[in-house]
Amino acid sequence: MDRLPLAPMALLFEVCVDSAEAAVAAQEGGAHRVELCSDLLEGGLTPSHGTLAVARQRLRIGIMAMVRPRGGDFCYTDTEFAVMREDLLAAKRLGANGVVFGLLNPDGTIDRERTAELIALARPLPVTFHRAFDVSRDPFEALETLIELGVDRVLTSGQEPTVLEGLELIVALVRRAAGRIIVMPGGGITERTVGRIAPVCGATELHFASLEPREGR
Repeated sequence: MDRLPLAPMALLFEVCVDSAEAAVAAQEGGAHRVELCSDLLEGGLTPSHGTLAVARQRLRIGIMAMVRPRGGDFCYTDTEFAVMREDLLAAKRLGANGVVFGLLNPDGTIDRERTAELIALARPLPVTFHRAFDVSRDPFEALETLIELGVDRVLTSGQEPTVLEGLELIVALVRRAAGRIIVMPGGGITERTVGRIAPVCGATELHFASLEPREGR
C-alpha cells in the first residue's frame, strides 16, 4: 500500500488488512498497528491460523486479530459463539497483540454476558469492540456499557457509512468517553479526508482499511 500520511504527535494509525502480505505492506507504509482479518469485502472475518502465524513472524508492529465467524448481523448462536471462543484462544496462542470482536442482542444493545466472557478469555490482551457499535440502538448507552465491561477501544464511523459523515457523533463520543475508553474513528478515511478529520475529532487513533485492488501476477 502507499505510505500513510504523516501522523501528528501521538496520533496512531491502524490499518485493516486481510492477508499476511498486506500486513507487511502496511508496516512498510508506516502503519503503527494492523487489524488482521479475512474477507474485507464482508467487513472483516476471522483470519486463518496460517495468516496470523505468518504475519506474526514477519511484523514488528502490533497485530489485532479479528474474531468474527461470519458476515451479517452481530447476534450469534451458541455454536457461533463457541467458534468465537476457540478462535480467540487460537489468536492468543499464535501471538496476536489484541483481539477485535463485537456482539449485540436482537434489540440492538450490547450483549453484556458474552462480551464479558470474551474479554475474560482475552486478558491480558487488549480488546477492541468493532463497528457492531455502529448498529447499536443508542451509541451513548453502548459506550457506557463497553466502559463498564472494561473494553479498551471502540471502532466507530459515528453510525454513518463514513467517518466524515459521522464526525459530529464521533466528537461527542470522544468527549463522553473522557479517556475512559479509546474511541477510534474508522470507516472511509482516506488520504484526502484524514486532514479534515484528525484535527476535529479529538481521537488519538485512526483506523484505515487497505481496500485498493492490485494486479495479479
